[in-house]
Amino acid sequence: MPAPILPVAHTIAVPLFEAKPAGAGGAPFQSVFSEAVKKVEAFQHNAQLSADRFLNGEGEEIHKVALAAQQADLSFQMFLQVRNKVISAYQEIMRMQI
Repeated sequence: MPAPILPVAHTIAVPLFEAKPAGAGGAPFQSVFSEAVKKVEAFQHNAQLSADRFLNGEGEEIHKVALAAQQADLSFQMFLQVRNKVISAYQEIMRMQI
């Protein structure tokens, strides 16, 4: 009889961009952008560590490796789309005549 499939541990969804209150000036764009880059890098690093543990035979399960890789890919794709929208908005603003 094959081993039963165990439920995947619940992961906490970490948004790439968190809405911050616009109190005393709010967070500058640079800090929000660098936080997003750090989170995407953390997802990439986690996926790499998970794959390395699996390849080294350290008891990492294949579905956890696949989930970590997919999470890293999705976070990168979302970041890329947000970056593209920001660039598009910047270009649109630069085309405006004063």
